[in-house]
Amino acid sequence: MINFADTLDVLMKSGVRFILIGGFAGNLHGSARITYDLDILYERTPENYRRLVAALSPYQPYLRGAPPGLPFRWDEATIAAGLNFTLSTTLGDVDVLGEIIGGGYRELIGHTVLMPLRNHLVPTLDLPTLISVKRRTGRNKDLEAIGELEQLLDRQPPANDGG
Repeated sequence: MINFADTLDVLMKSGVRFILIGGFAGNLHGSARITYDLDILYERTPENYRRLVAALSPYQPYLRGAPPGLPFRWDEATIAAGLNFTLSTTLGDVDVLGEIIGGGYRELIGHTVLMPLRNHLVPTLDLPTLISVKRRTGRNKDLEAIGELEQLLDRQPPANDGG
């Protein structure tokens, strides 16, 4: 099982530019659903590839579900040539995604809120966008989560438009 706070701490301290998405994003919004991996949407730039490599390399990233011994290098060239990586690490399972339904980092950064976790403010997909992404993904586990997330959205105070 992954330690979410420790893993996010590693990413934040390394300066990785990412958006928290998926089940743990829902948890930070108040969801009680259990999730077993951390899902991040990372910015696809050479500098951020370097940061991702530096952040996760000490934790032995390997393709989740790949046969043992399959050659895999977690380096900048691999990230640049790929897009989405489902990794097993000594921290736990981490999905490092370059794009999801709804777009990439640049398209979705404007749909985030900063959620406090330890000494960090973690950029997290906002609740309406998280619901939209889960709906559009269409996986059973995502569709099952939508009802609870919509209830959480209904309980949020209205946005202050400054007027």
